[in-house]
Parts: sequence; structure tokens; C-alpha cells
Amino acid sequence: MTRTALYAGSFDPITRGHLDIIERASHMFDSITVGVLVNNSKVPLLTLDERMDIVQKVTSHLSNVEVECFGGLLADYVNQKKFSAVIRGLRATTDFEYEIQMAQMNDRLFTGDTETIFLMTNPEYSFISSSLVKEVASLGGDVQGLLPGYALDVITRKLRNRK
Repeated sequence: MTRTALYAGSFDPITRGHLDIIERASHMFDSITVGVLVNNSKVPLLTLDERMDIVQKVTSHLSNVEVECFGGLLADYVNQKKFSAVIRGLRATTDFEYEIQMAQMNDRLFTGDTETIFLMTNPEYSFISSSLVKEVASLGGDVQGLLPGYALDVITRKLRNRK
């Protein structure tokens, strides 16, 4: 049986913490799909195409990782694609409270034997969030080392062009 996993998020932008989770999960599963979420209730800094491009480029060294986009309920996408697992990263206890609630709701909605797998973030990245990175970068702060190099280049260029 092939073990397939989904790691979903908006990735606006993908951070070193996200990439660390993807790399670690790629050793645990036969294939990982990074699902870039279309969330119409949020106004992203990066377009869907930019987010997809960045994720594809920064994961290109991982032969068992593919990138797709999806919208709507995560459980619907999981059921359609029949993933074995959904990977979720945890930075702190506040993440756990939210994530356990979502995992339990998804468990009700999953039609197969899909499990939610929580991976603790590397402590080096535990304070990083896409929102915080965007805020600091938009105010001219240094976010070097918080994003993969290509993501940093795209964000820097995008913010420079906005001014």
C-alpha cells in the first residue's frame, strides 16, 4: 500500500518552518502533496500562481513531493484524493488547541482511513509564521533566514514594487 500525505496551507509565503515539515514528512511517506489553499476570505500578499511557483521551486530537491492547489473543505479534497494522512505542523500549545479541534472535525468528515499526523516544528523555527514574516518585511525589517532563499527574493521584489 502506498502511503500518501497532504500538507496543506496558504503558504503566503512558505517559511523555513513549513519547508522543514515538508522535508521531514517526505522521509515518512511515499509521496507528499503540498496543497496550496485557495482561501477567498483572505487577501494574500502573493497570488496563487506565485505561491505555487515558490513552493514548487523550494521543494524541487524532494523527488516525492508534488504541489497542487485546492479550495473548499480540506476533508473533501482528502476524500477525493484518498490520502493516507494529513500532516499538520505544531509550533506551540496555542497551535495544538486549534489543530486538535480541526483534526477531530476532519475525522468526522473523512470517508477513508485518513489519519492526522502532528509534527512538532524544529525549535529553531517555532516563532516563525507567514503573517509575522509579511508584517516585518512590509515594515522594512530583516527576514533573512526565515524564508527559503527563493521565497525571500520574491517577497522582497514584491514589496519593493508596491512602494
